[in-house]
Amino acid sequence: MQAATDATPSDGARSETSFAHVTISIDSPGTLVSVSGRLAASTVAELRAVLVAAADSGCGDLVLDLDGAEIVDASGLGVLIGAHRVAARRERRLVLRRVPARVERLLIATRLNRVLTLET
Repeated sequence: MQAATDATPSDGARSETSFAHVTISIDSPGTLVSVSGRLAASTVAELRAVLVAAADSGCGDLVLDLDGAEIVDASGLGVLIGAHRVAARRERRLVLRRVPARVERLLIATRLNRVLTLET
């Protein structure tokens, strides 16, 4: 899979990376990452890398905007939990923003809504 652009901007500008079924946008380095498309086994590796880099490079809340997320499978949930743990180790908090109803129902069914922070 080839990236459309670089996922780690050095000048603080917005960066967007597209893969087979997911687009990852770094809207504010270290602070805000947006995802659209599928969070599935075939697409989560790049998102994991972006979220770890964001957790390492910023301070305060790390916001993941899921407004465009269509499908989240078990590996997608694993990335969210992993990012939550990485952020916590760095004394940060992963906050899920604009969670689609379908994804929110999945988080409730798996009780991950008790672990992850959802912005209301």
